[in-house]
Amino acid sequence: MLDQLESNYDCANAGSDLHSLKQELEQFQGQADSSDKEQEEHRNRLENQIRFIENKCSIPSEHIPQ
Repeated sequence: MLDQLESNYDCANAGSDLHSLKQELEQFQGQADSSDKEQEEHRNRLENQIRFIENKCSIPSEHIPQ
């Protein structure tokens, strides 16, 4: 997960950042029990970061696995 995403995010990093975030989300979902509040918040932060980058950089959204 990225430490901070701000409005001045550099879209030149979007490809590698999205790839890393999506991989982390997939790994996390493969091992996490979504009933745990902390894990659910972590998953939500990952999903929000992915959406932020896609929106900020005008990247078509891919379906985020649930």
